[in-house]
Amino acid sequence: MADKNKQKKKHFVLVHGFCHGAWCWYKLVSMLKINGRHSVTALDLGGCGVHPKQLHHISSFSDYSQPLIDFLARLPDDETAILVGHSYGGIPISVAMENFPNKISLSVFVTAYMPNCTDPPATLIHEFFKRCSMESLMDCEFTFDEASGNLPISATLGPNYMAAKLYKNCPLEDLELSKMLIRPSLFFLEETSKKDLLSRENYGSVKRCYVICENDDVMEEEFQRYNVENSPPDDVVTIPNAGHMVMLSKPQMLYFHLLELADKY
Repeated sequence: MADKNKQKKKHFVLVHGFCHGAWCWYKLVSMLKINGRHSVTALDLGGCGVHPKQLHHISSFSDYSQPLIDFLARLPDDETAILVGHSYGGIPISVAMENFPNKISLSVFVTAYMPNCTDPPATLIHEFFKRCSMESLMDCEFTFDEASGNLPISATLGPNYMAAKLYKNCPLEDLELSKMLIRPSLFFLEETSKKDLLSRENYGSVKRCYVICENDDVMEEEFQRYNVENSPPDDVVTIPNAGHMVMLSKPQMLYFHLLELADKY
């Protein structure tokens, strides 16, 4: 399958993280389009970016990931997808890999959750929250499950948190733009806690690369390496001095690595 995919046109499919939308990829989309060697599409997941549904209309993880599933279902037979998932976007691209393994030549996890075939994807979200205190999340606002009292249902990013951690090393105009465009997001912990969401036969058959951002204050390097150790990929790329929003702070470096990976896979 890998040899057949190498003969097809490559189509980068960029999947944003928590509270974000397709807009956060604008620099990378421009670079890939100017280069012209590969197609590129940045998607808004359900209730994100300019997607028409509001948060209260997104009743399931399926609703959330449906734009990605629909896109891959329509992908022409002469194209193969390179999925690029950032942060929380690692989970929807994993589900897409399970559904369309033959349409994907490579999935790139950019400082992202990267599940394995044994543990439910939500295990990684729980691990993330175990490693950080509520104080470290600053002015982010959470809603919690009323029954347990400690499981987050949704969150909105706080402007101070965004400035200090999420958008550290990004141009000021990108930070200010993001404050205008972010939307609340759901964690879908109950659905992503189900076993057997990802199989070795499907998810496990797709080539994977992990991009480590060394200066990430959100998903710290230690946690990124935990993802790599917990679910060893085919390739690991490291971007020095890159913060969490690497597509905005170091777009050229990410662009360069993606082109190399497209040639390789």
